[in-house]
Amino acid sequence: MNESHPQRSKLDANWEGLARGAADAWMSDVDESGSEICRELLVFELEGSAYAIAVERVREIIRMREMTRLPRCPDWMLGVIALRGEVVEVVDLAKCLGLAVREPDRSRRIIVLHGDFDRVTGILVDSVSEVYRAPEESIMPAQSLDFGAVSEVCRRGEQFISILDPDIALGFPNV
Repeated sequence: MNESHPQRSKLDANWEGLARGAADAWMSDVDESGSEICRELLVFELEGSAYAIAVERVREIIRMREMTRLPRCPDWMLGVIALRGEVVEVVDLAKCLGLAVREPDRSRRIIVLHGDFDRVTGILVDSVSEVYRAPEESIMPAQSLDFGAVSEVCRRGEQFISILDPDIALGFPNV
């Protein structure tokens, strides 16, 4: 029963080659096709500045809708919405970041994020512009003593995009 199969050996060698190629590409910032590795970021705007969150944290983007305000909630918590039978809390991201706050209106968007323990949270932003594929070499750590929720900065031509760590932004609001 312990016979070796030539087909299985060939498949194992192919899988091993693929795994080695993927590991080498991951370590060298270049994928197996020779193109540079990029991070996908959802770019949005708050108070005229560009911010981004890694797309893997984003579940969906929805239009502003009627919210139910909860009693005795902090002022950065706008309320909850029903989204296909699920209750989603909505946070005013500008308030959490210490930016000027404007009244929610129909032109604004809610970015629904995946969180820990199957929790979802919506963050209210002014607008969503695009999914940007940022080359790794364009991303650098935030270079200040206290940038709070901004963990990295992405250079895009003459513009800089602040990359947020949503766990910090939502866990420690600056109110």
